[in-house]
Amino acid sequence: MFALRGATRTERAHAYGTAAGLLADLLLGDPRRGHPVAGFGRAAAAVEHRLWRDHRGAGALHAAVCVGGAAAAGALASRLTRPSPAASAVLTAAATWAVVGGTSLGREARAIGAALEAGTAEDIARARELLPRLCGRDPEGLDADGIARGVVESVAENTSDAVVGALVWGAVAGVPGLLAFRAVNTLDAMVGHKSPKYARFGWASARLDDVAGWPGARLTAALAVLAGGRPREAARAWRADAFRHPSPNAGVVEASFAGALGVRLGGTLAYGGRVEHRPELNPAGREVRVRDVERAARLSRRVSLLALGVCVGARVLGRKRR
Repeated sequence: MFALRGATRTERAHAYGTAAGLLADLLLGDPRRGHPVAGFGRAAAAVEHRLWRDHRGAGALHAAVCVGGAAAAGALASRLTRPSPAASAVLTAAATWAVVGGTSLGREARAIGAALEAGTAEDIARARELLPRLCGRDPEGLDADGIARGVVESVAENTSDAVVGALVWGAVAGVPGLLAFRAVNTLDAMVGHKSPKYARFGWASARLDDVAGWPGARLTAALAVLAGGRPREAARAWRADAFRHPSPNAGVVEASFAGALGVRLGGTLAYGGRVEHRPELNPAGREVRVRDVERAARLSRRVSLLALGVCVGARVLGRKRR
């Protein structure tokens, strides 16, 4: 599948393990019980309980302890399995399966899309109930197309956060990179949002997530340009509109997806009782419709598979040149 001729045993183990882990996600989705990310979340919450102060320094210490602990655990496991390529591949596969979430993302999106397609009042209400599992915006008051827009935007952003970003850091730093990236992303979801409690304490986690997500977001956008069927429109939206988004990473992937799908994203949003008026991304595109949920999920899958090849290939080629 990959050009592994001449690669070391370590790089072959990484390549096969990463591919197996992503395949496990494609076939099985997230582990249904005892998910490692949930376990990390509980541990991070316990550390927060000990360290919380309304101060950026306390939040930075919290991020360092949690992310450093995840990376250290990955480094120790990698060192223990290094003598055996098979064990190393199994470890990489397990770590990849644990940290990526592309299949669950697609399932959640398609479940909402199916409810919207049914179109009855009960089904629309069901879609509103499901939407918070995918994104943080308030579903009340949204019509079917408004819900669909929220789903498409969330699919775009989470393709980077839940799949491509992890693969990038796995290519850079192996299992420690995989675990550290997921730790950073999880901390941002837990404490990085704007609220009176986390305005200072969560600052370090939010900024660290911006840094860690930067390369994955750009690769996601580039692959959406290639895989979306409208390369010129996707590239133009990325170049012209991404900087308008308040997030340095979400804007890149959402603009690229908007252009690739030929739709218009952004506009008025409601989060936690507050209303935000965001600039439109790809304003020349049409409004999102319910059928675009399935199109976004398919594009996400294509981007994820392409990212696997790019990241594994880049790691192998990079090590060959050393």
